[in-house]
Amino acid sequence: MNNLTLDIASTISQRALAIAREIKTAPLTVAVLDAGGHLISLQREDGASLLRPQIAVGKAWGALALGKGSRAIALDAQQRPAFIGSVNNLADGNLVPAPGGVLIRSSGGVILGAIGITGDTSDIDEQCAVGAVESAGLQADAGAAA
Repeated sequence: MNNLTLDIASTISQRALAIAREIKTAPLTVAVLDAGGHLISLQREDGASLLRPQIAVGKAWGALALGKGSRAIALDAQQRPAFIGSVNNLADGNLVPAPGGVLIRSSGGVILGAIGITGDTSDIDEQCAVGAVESAGLQADAGAAA
């Protein structure tokens, strides 16, 4: 597989929401972007708050923009706040440095896109993202062990 299709992105989104319901999370919003950072799928559960779509996209977009999961970006923000602040400025404020943005890789390791999830704690968001990507037979790259 060389790219994410709408069918695959929808499957990943639906699986993320199914995992969320299994573990009884707060209402989630799920964004799936292709390797170029273009939105393919966005699903917002009933009850998800106003800015959740932008946050989900920001987590996924940041992972793509920096080539690593948003957990690693969050760690960078703690260790090198000036750098991440500068990058976020260059990104017009679209970078969300919190776990929940996960790169989607092919079985060969090629970046196909990213998923961003928000609505519960960042660790739970990331858990749902990783589970969804892996259930689609792809590799999830969260940036570091959860």
